[in-house]
Amino acid sequence: MNEERSLKIPRTSSDKKTRGQNKAIPLSRIALGEEQRTSTGFSELDRTLGGGIVKGSVALVGGDPGIGKSTLLLQASDRIAKKHGKVLYISGEESKTQIKLRAQRLGIDSPDLEILTETSLNAIIDQLKQENPVAAIVDSIQTTHSFDLESPAGTISQIRECTSKFLDFAKGHNIPLFLIGHVTKDGAIAGPKVLEHMVDTVLYFEGEKNYSYRILRTMKNRFGKSGEIGVFQMDREGILEVSNPSEIFLSQSQSPFSGSTVISTIEGTRPILLELQALTSPSTYGMPQKVAAGIDYKRLALLLAILEKRAGFNVSAFDVFINVAGGIRVEEPAIDLGTVVVIASSFKDMPVDQDTVIIGEVGLDGEIRAVSQIEPRIREAEKLGFKRCIIPQWNKKNLNHRFKIENIGVGEISQTINLVLTHKSREEL
Repeated sequence: MNEERSLKIPRTSSDKKTRGQNKAIPLSRIALGEEQRTSTGFSELDRTLGGGIVKGSVALVGGDPGIGKSTLLLQASDRIAKKHGKVLYISGEESKTQIKLRAQRLGIDSPDLEILTETSLNAIIDQLKQENPVAAIVDSIQTTHSFDLESPAGTISQIRECTSKFLDFAKGHNIPLFLIGHVTKDGAIAGPKVLEHMVDTVLYFEGEKNYSYRILRTMKNRFGKSGEIGVFQMDREGILEVSNPSEIFLSQSQSPFSGSTVISTIEGTRPILLELQALTSPSTYGMPQKVAAGIDYKRLALLLAILEKRAGFNVSAFDVFINVAGGIRVEEPAIDLGTVVVIASSFKDMPVDQDTVIIGEVGLDGEIRAVSQIEPRIREAEKLGFKRCIIPQWNKKNLNHRFKIENIGVGEISQTINLVLTHKSREEL
């Protein structure tokens, strides 16, 4: 009984006053009114947010140090301020002078962009109430601390408390907030996983530091589709958005060479064409190397086993290197067929036709399995001037749209390799 009593939460006078004020109403009677979204000035950022900023929402933006999180949101703050009104940029990591120097380099000069350097949660909330901006950025949530807790800034309890207070403020005052978050060595946002469940939107800024391209990926979105990506490029002038990623990531070489082909992937609702490269060479070591950059290593090992067992390629004695050009990482199985073909191309030293896009999942017995969203993939290839797509037979039979581009259905990997590497038509095989 004592344990049960200790778990009971006492009712306060404020609880009694607020009880019964919120009543359930039918869903059909809830009025939405006009669309409550604000453009960030970056169409790629708007895409990841589901069409723009929702009033009263809280978005968490994570990424590795130096990847460009602060730069992107500082530029977005400038564009929002110029178009919609006052924006408050709150920094706990840089001084006002440091932010001013970065703003000058980026050409940021909006008179409605205000800078606050503060780490105290109560002081930040008070300033937000006083300024009443159209949007606010907190850089970063790990540097913010509440005096109600004795633990230092950056601890789990502080991060949870500060995020909770920011959520209450955003919902109560209908002001959207962006919280910038650091990540751990494992790539997760520092702090408890519950932090990602608390906010409305979670965005991850990804990219290899040796490449200029950056991917902003939606991991969670209560107001749009998760899995969407925005593509950006780092430049001396700051962050530039890439409106057509396929053109950027495809090879600029005019002459065909073995071990290169074009694949198609879907990121959210966006089809993207990428160049996949492979290099095979006899191993000079006791244990042949298998290296994958941009695709899952275990998936590569599986496809190599299928290629050897079902198509007769003795790749186990060869070093195999796979790379997705541009530093992009692809997870979906629709690139399986392209991976198998590009390895065979390098193994036989025979180029793949540059006007061909290869799409399909490979099963364990070597069959080509259907993939989702085939028509957007084909449409993207047609738009970029490719002449043919190699696709699974099932997808070919179920196409609802007639395309100008030639679509060739295939059923198993040996047939596909012969078709692509010899450049024969299906009827000639």
